[in-house]
Amino acid sequence: MAKADTVSAICQPVVEGLGFELWGIDYLAQGRHSTLRVYIDHPEGITVDHCAEVSHQLAAVLDVEDPITNAYTLEVSSPGMDRPLFKAEHYLQFVGAWANLKLRFPFEGKRRYRGVIQGVEEDSVVLLVEDHELLLPLEQIDKANIVPEFDD
Repeated sequence: MAKADTVSAICQPVVEGLGFELWGIDYLAQGRHSTLRVYIDHPEGITVDHCAEVSHQLAAVLDVEDPITNAYTLEVSSPGMDRPLFKAEHYLQFVGAWANLKLRFPFEGKRRYRGVIQGVEEDSVVLLVEDHELLLPLEQIDKANIVPEFDD
């Protein structure tokens, strides 16, 4: 089980118990300055006070469970306008939206793609890139974010 999965299993009941959705987790191991970023969501939005409340509760539970042995900074955040996508359900929720994807390994010579999410087939994201549909396996996606659109 990957570190993010272990931490997610610990964090999910805490976040949901406080009335929020655990959107996803990023663990950025950077030597002595690692960061555990926990994204929370709610239909009515997320405030700074929500993030502080969840952070306080998570810090206590993570100190007891100790899934990360080295020092790290805990950050609790809303997914924001450029929300990261972690699960197949996230891609399905944003069918028709533009997204940036970074793959773990090159596909057709590239690791970075920008396109419109068409859906999910089995374990792959369908991304429309310059009139070509690409099937990108979810486990090969290192990072994916929605591209915010602003009305004029």
